Amino acid sequence: MRIYLDNAATTPLDPTVFEAMKPFMLEDFGNPSSTHAHGRKVRAAIESARKKIAELLNCTPGEIIFTSGGTEADNSILASGLQTYGVQTLISSPIEHHAVEHTLQILAAQRKIALRMVNLDEKGHVDIGHLEVLLQENPRALVSLMHANNEVGNLLDIDRVGQLCDQYGAYFHSDTVQTMGHYRHNLGALKVHGIAAAAHKFHGPKGVGFMFIRKDKKIQPFIHGGAQERNMRGGTENVYGIVGLAKALEIAYRDMDDHKKHIEQLKASMIGQLKEQVPGVTFHGDSDNLNRSLYTVLNVSLPESEENDMMLFNLDLQGISASGGSACSSGATTGSHVLGALYPDSRRGAIRFSFSKYNTQEDVDVAVKKLAELVKVPA
Repeated sequence: MRIYLDNAATTPLDPTVFEAMKPFMLEDFGNPSSTHAHGRKVRAAIESARKKIAELLNCTPGEIIFTSGGTEADNSILASGLQTYGVQTLISSPIEHHAVEHTLQILAAQRKIALRMVNLDEKGHVDIGHLEVLLQENPRALVSLMHANNEVGNLLDIDRVGQLCDQYGAYFHSDTVQTMGHYRHNLGALKVHGIAAAAHKFHGPKGVGFMFIRKDKKIQPFIHGGAQERNMRGGTENVYGIVGLAKALEIAYRDMDDHKKHIEQLKASMIGQLKEQVPGVTFHGDSDNLNRSLYTVLNVSLPESEENDMMLFNLDLQGISASGGSACSSGATTGSHVLGALYPDSRRGAIRFSFSKYNTQEDVDVAVKKLAELVKVPA
């Protein structure tokens, strides 16, 4: 039996979520834009899902716009926010997800505007002091900083960043793909203008997500061609995906405290066992700090060795599914841009283990045992 420890890439679908989706796959198939009974029933399901998500996040239903996932949501907010508000400066960090990093690079080149990078400390956290300097120099900029890094797990002080952006009149976007469903978001109080989320990161279906667009800071649509999503996103809605997303988020919020406690115990156990059983092991970013990183992610730094460069492959052969960084970069010939930014001169190997509510202590024990057997420590 294989052990799955790559939940930052995607999570298994919760069976209860699947049951909620099934009627809209087989029976309730109407187009939500149709005015007849078949369409009205499906439209009601979409609006019920929107209302549920808004209740959980403490915002209004009109501020939730369904998308195909986090990447579309990031692209939409960044491109349309820049266009709508005539932004002349973009501020971000060198360790953002490629959905943000690449989008900002393209926008800056196309619009011939400045893209400024905030400094990071030795652990990879945003230097809040430098961010304020950039905002002082570039008021009314567009700031895009992720709530938690998908590779090393570092958490952003999103409340502090929101306050700074509000103080200097900046438009603040945050990719919350890794934290949605794992942390509580009070969007009524948080000073953020746009966030992105994806259902498959919290045991929902793939191919569906949403963006939150604050009602007093609306943007122009990114995808045209229809009046769907209150004229904010053209295209027939992924009905069963939306229903599954809302159910998955509802379950995540209901059980969050218990799941957090369970997963934190697994992560703490893996940290302790690795330190005991693997000579020379360290951790990338602030991954081993339970207070300043995602409780779902642990990025392990292995001693420099050609044999350790094959660790992901060898773990796979041993029945352990893990990652070497962002799943969106798997198969790429270049290394992780996140680790490259944090450790430009390092050749240490990286294994990202990421946990979910379905993992067990036995999963951790077996994974550590296999890793300890495979790791080569230079003489």
